[in-house]
Amino acid sequence: MNIILLGPPGAGKGTQASRLVEQRAMVQLSTGDMLRAAVKAGTPVGLAAKSVMEAGELVSDAIVTQLIDENLAALAPEQGVIFDGYPRTLAQAESLDALLAKRDRRLDYVVELEVDEDALVDRITGRFTCAQCSTPYHDRYKQPVSAGTCDVCGSHEFKRRPDDNEETVRTRMAEYRAKTAPILPHYEAKKIVRRVDGMASVEAVAKGIDAVLDG
Repeated sequence: MNIILLGPPGAGKGTQASRLVEQRAMVQLSTGDMLRAAVKAGTPVGLAAKSVMEAGELVSDAIVTQLIDENLAALAPEQGVIFDGYPRTLAQAESLDALLAKRDRRLDYVVELEVDEDALVDRITGRFTCAQCSTPYHDRYKQPVSAGTCDVCGSHEFKRRPDDNEETVRTRMAEYRAKTAPILPHYEAKKIVRRVDGMASVEAVAKGIDAVLDG
């Protein structure tokens, strides 16, 4: 099973990808992670990417495509793949089609976690964590039982991510829509796009994705 998992920041994409890796032994191919690993390992494609990044430029489609090809080549044929952060343009989507065909693979589904923007803003801007043990909380949905004290470790210190503010979240949403808009029609034409309610509970979203993959 080879899938693309789509969803804006805060939609729970990372949580669901981790679950698929753990429960279905799928491999998550994240362009960012692959680039960092290739640069660290000093592979030819990693060295090419490093020189581009050090020049302050964006890594080309050709480099990313080569990176994905190398990672696919290292996998067993029966291992399923989750593509994360790629493709983001129509040209990349077409390159991925060719890559998969070359490896005797095909894209089974493009799963998009649908979200309500206002509700997502509320979800993200209200979240905070214990500074000691990272237990998550929320202003509206999950306050500590005893105000100002972590339920798990008893710490009185909490923290928020500096980018968890409304302006940043709405900017990220706009960027996501701009990036996914060009590729969705490509996959809609192949009839492989499926949508799951990303605003549901983690368990309900997981069941929705499982229903798609097992259907």
